[in-house]
Amino acid sequence: MRQLILEPTTQAHWQTLVHQAQSACDRELDETLESYLVFLLMRFTARPHCMSRIMAEDYLNSQAASGGQRVEQLRDVGDHCLLFSGLFPQLAERRLVRISYFVNLGQSSYQQLSDLLDRGWSSVYRHLSQAFVVLMDILLAMRGLDGRPVLTPIQALDLWSDTGSRRCYEQVTADGKVMPLAGNTEKH
Repeated sequence: MRQLILEPTTQAHWQTLVHQAQSACDRELDETLESYLVFLLMRFTARPHCMSRIMAEDYLNSQAASGGQRVEQLRDVGDHCLLFSGLFPQLAERRLVRISYFVNLGQSSYQQLSDLLDRGWSSVYRHLSQAFVVLMDILLAMRGLDGRPVLTPIQALDLWSDTGSRRCYEQVTADGKVMPLAGNTEKH
């Protein structure tokens, strides 16, 4: 049985889960990425309706928007794509797309934000775009803290092949019986 962890605040609870997930997948986020991830999880805890969003439509709407509205829409697309790819990858299957669809869309959204914003926030969103797969891996590890695999072997192979996800590579090769032949070595 899993140990029940009680923390004094929601933030402390999410931070504990992020730390456990980092440990489980042998990754360590810098303070900026860890903070962004914790606050992203906190922000969406009370917003379960986000699962009904259509990312392609939201992304296209962001391209037509300007100013602060464009920034907000691009951030929301990037954030939703990160959550979908890491915490809710089965959503991709239900929508008949690969999980890497959310990865590519999320990275693109964060990169566009980086190009739009001033120095301070620009570097944060560039960092998020570049570390998107690592963040996804940590969310996948968080989702799998109960010991059950989050992805099917085929999903893990596809996601590793498409993104270079170290977490997916480890899942695919864990039993030693399968060694992917694709030329995609660990990227992240």
